[in-house]
Amino acid sequence: MKVFHLTSRTQGVCRNALKNFFSSSSSKLPSQAAPSLITERHNKNSSSRSPSFQNKNAPMLSLYRRISPVGDPDISIVPVLDQWVREGRKVDQDSLNNIIKSLKKYNRFKHALEISEWMTDKRYIPPTKGDITSRLHLIYKVHGLQKAEEFYNNISQIFKGFQVDIALLNIYSLEKSIDKAETIMHKLRDTGLTTPLPYNILSRIYYSIKNYQKMDTLFHEMETKGIHRDKYSFALRLNFYAATRNTEGLNKTMEIMEAYPRVDMDCDTYIIATNAFLKVGLVEKGFELLKKVEKLAIGNKDKYKTLNTVLKMYAELGEKDEVYRIWNILKKETIYNTGYRNMIRSLLKFDDIEGAEVISKEWETRDLSYDFRVIDDLVDCYVKKGDLGKAKDVIKCGIEKGGTPTFRTWFCLMIGYFEGNRVLEGVEAMKNATRGFRVLQFEEGMKNKPVIVLEYLERGGNLEEVEGFMKSLEAEGVFSSIICGRLLDLIKNETSRC
Repeated sequence: MKVFHLTSRTQGVCRNALKNFFSSSSSKLPSQAAPSLITERHNKNSSSRSPSFQNKNAPMLSLYRRISPVGDPDISIVPVLDQWVREGRKVDQDSLNNIIKSLKKYNRFKHALEISEWMTDKRYIPPTKGDITSRLHLIYKVHGLQKAEEFYNNISQIFKGFQVDIALLNIYSLEKSIDKAETIMHKLRDTGLTTPLPYNILSRIYYSIKNYQKMDTLFHEMETKGIHRDKYSFALRLNFYAATRNTEGLNKTMEIMEAYPRVDMDCDTYIIATNAFLKVGLVEKGFELLKKVEKLAIGNKDKYKTLNTVLKMYAELGEKDEVYRIWNILKKETIYNTGYRNMIRSLLKFDDIEGAEVISKEWETRDLSYDFRVIDDLVDCYVKKGDLGKAKDVIKCGIEKGGTPTFRTWFCLMIGYFEGNRVLEGVEAMKNATRGFRVLQFEEGMKNKPVIVLEYLERGGNLEEVEGFMKSLEAEGVFSSIICGRLLDLIKNETSRC
C-alpha cells in the first residue's frame, strides 16, 4: 500500500498551523500548551501506572520508573537496561516479567519485547514456557503474523505444547485465519482436550465471521465429549442465540448459567447477558439483569468500571433518570476522565447539551489531566449544530489549560468549516489534523486521507486522479458529496495557478 508523506513545505505549514489558525480572530490559540503544566500533570499521573512488585521490590520499581517515561516506541529502552546493570544493580526474572506485563497493559509492546529478548540474550536468564508464550504474542504485536509463525516454528520442542499452541490459536483468532486456526485445533484435539479454552477461541472466530453453523457444531462437540463449559463458553452461546434471534435458547441458557456451579456469574457475564436479551428486544429481562449488575458492582473491586458501563447502557436505552441516578452513585467516590467522558457522551444522546456542559465545567474544576477526548463529543455536537464559534472556543480554552487536541478534535472542526462553505478555514483545520496530534489506532487509516488532500492542494495533480480520489472519499463516508465538491473546486483552482 502506498504511504503518503507530507513534503517539507507542507510540514512547515503544518508546524505553524496552530499559530495561524486563528489569525482571522481577535483571540488566538496558543501555539502549544505550557510545558510546566504538561510536565506537572504527567508526573502526577505517572506514578499510578507503576506495577506492583513482590515484597515491595523498590529497586525494580525504580527501574520501571526509568523505563516508563520512554513513551516513543522508536526509542529503544535497551540502553536503560544496560545502564542499570552497569550501575551494579540486580535484575530478577519475576520482576522483569512484571514490568513486561505492565508495558503490555499500556500497549507498549515493542518495549515489552525488548525486555523479553534482553532477558535471554544479555542476561542469559533461562526462559520458561510462559516467557516463550508471552514473547510469541509480543512478536505478533510488533512484527506481525509472519514473524510470529517463524518464531513458533523455531521454538524448541521442550517449550512446545498446549500453552504455546493456544497462544498461536489466539493470534489466528485475531487475524480471522480460519484454516490455520482449524489446523491448530485439530492438533490440539489429538492431545485429548479436556478444557473449554480452545473451543471458546475457535467459537469466537466463527462468531466474528457469522458462521453460526460451525459455532453450533462446536457447542455440540463439547457436550458430546463431556467438556465442561465455563462462563466464556456460555457467553458465546448467549451471543449465538441473540444473533440467531433464538429467544427460547437465550432463556434456557440463562437458567442453566445461574444454576451451574462452574460458572462465575460476575458483572461482566451479566452485562453480556443483558446485551444479548436487549438485542432480541427482551427489554424487561434486560432491565432485570442490569439491576443484578448494579447490585454485584457495589461491593466489587471494578465498581467504577462496571457502573460506567451500566450508565452507558441506560443511556442507550433512553433512560435519562437512570443515567443520573448511576452518576450520583459514582460521584460519591473519585471520578476519572473516562467517567466524565462517558457521562458527557451519554447526555448528548438525549441532546442535553446544557447538561453535558455542566458536566464538562465540573470536570475542568477537578485536578485531572486535560484529556481532549473528554470533550471531543461536545466539540462534535457544537459543529453539528452549526455553532463553530463555540467549538473553536472550547478548543482554545483546552489548549490554554495544557491539553493537546486529538485528530478527531480538528477533524470535527474541519468538517464544520467545509459544510459551512468556509473552505480556507477548513483547510487550516485539516493541516492541524495532520500535525501528529493524538491519533487512536482505528483513526490511523483516516489520518492519511487529509494528508493526501493537502498534497493535492500543494502540488496539484491529474484532475482525473483527483476526482477519482474524491469519489473514493465520498464512497467510504469520509467526506460528504458537498465537501468533496468544494475541495475538488479548490484543488482545481490551485492547479490552474501552477
